[in-house]
Amino acid sequence: MKTPLLYVIGVCLLAGACAKNNAANDTAGNELTAKSKATALAAPSDLTRAELRHIIENVTGADAHIYNAKDNVGHTMDCAKIIANPSGGFIAVYHTYVNGQAKVNLASSTDVLHWTWIRELAGSNTGSASQPTIAVAADGGFVMAWEQEPNNHLKFVYFRNWTDLQNGAVNKSFNAPQTLSSCAEGTPNLYYASSTRLDVGHHFYSNCDVDRQARGTLTNFNTWTTSKQPNFDNALLYWGVKGNIGDRDAAVYKGYNFGVIEGQGTKGDFGTWRTYLYDYQTGNADTLHIVTDHGSKAFANPTIANTVINGQNAILVTLFVPSENSGGGEAGELIYYKKY
Repeated sequence: MKTPLLYVIGVCLLAGACAKNNAANDTAGNELTAKSKATALAAPSDLTRAELRHIIENVTGADAHIYNAKDNVGHTMDCAKIIANPSGGFIAVYHTYVNGQAKVNLASSTDVLHWTWIRELAGSNTGSASQPTIAVAADGGFVMAWEQEPNNHLKFVYFRNWTDLQNGAVNKSFNAPQTLSSCAEGTPNLYYASSTRLDVGHHFYSNCDVDRQARGTLTNFNTWTTSKQPNFDNALLYWGVKGNIGDRDAAVYKGYNFGVIEGQGTKGDFGTWRTYLYDYQTGNADTLHIVTDHGSKAFANPTIANTVINGQNAILVTLFVPSENSGGGEAGELIYYKKY
């Protein structure tokens, strides 16, 4: 943990106040004491979180951004997760609806804005598949997870290398049983991934009524355990979220762990989706007031990555902009990044 920043006010700054009466001096002293206490109580991650919040909120000030992203053959890149490819360039996994059926697709890019479709990985022969995520495995290869139908559940797959991923050659797979809900469990993110252990965030459909947060572990692609995370939910419920608390992603920024997570203000109203910045150090969340070119207000399915673009560190964000409460031409997948 870093030491909190303490602002020390030198005696010389108080010289001009010496002529004030004692009552005024007492008041000033009390104010300074209150400020000092507030500073001392500030979480070490606060200033860094404020920096990151500004980056995420300011789409119009990003180094580059694109609305309604599609790959080169016209697939919508809904709910895309983008990572750096150890072999060079970038990888995206996303879903596209075709005649009401969701299909998981894979694409590559050199600039995170223009994408070349490689193949479908799930959906046509497996039942509807959506909300994919991907991570480089700590011991080599790639791990993916997504929502799989029928019986809406989590599916995990492991590819030994980039060639296998491009060819859709799965080395290991696991279909997680519904554990916390008999209705649905999905929107996975990967906090950690290897060929033998996964640390997974996901939602469960609590009481078959609203999505809530959970975190699970998959061991050796054959043993799955998971549990509810009510404190994570509480961070968004504090802001008046009444509907679903669903998709999330996480990244390290300047030594601290942060997450982005979606919350629905009103159940069933897609125009009330908002994105929040979650601080894993404090357990608190900030509402993100995201500014786009044409004033979109609803944002869902956030992902975040701390990556390198053109040789410089950058925060890379994706958001799904629902048509409800969207600005002109902005509905669909939004991709943007800011170098730092």
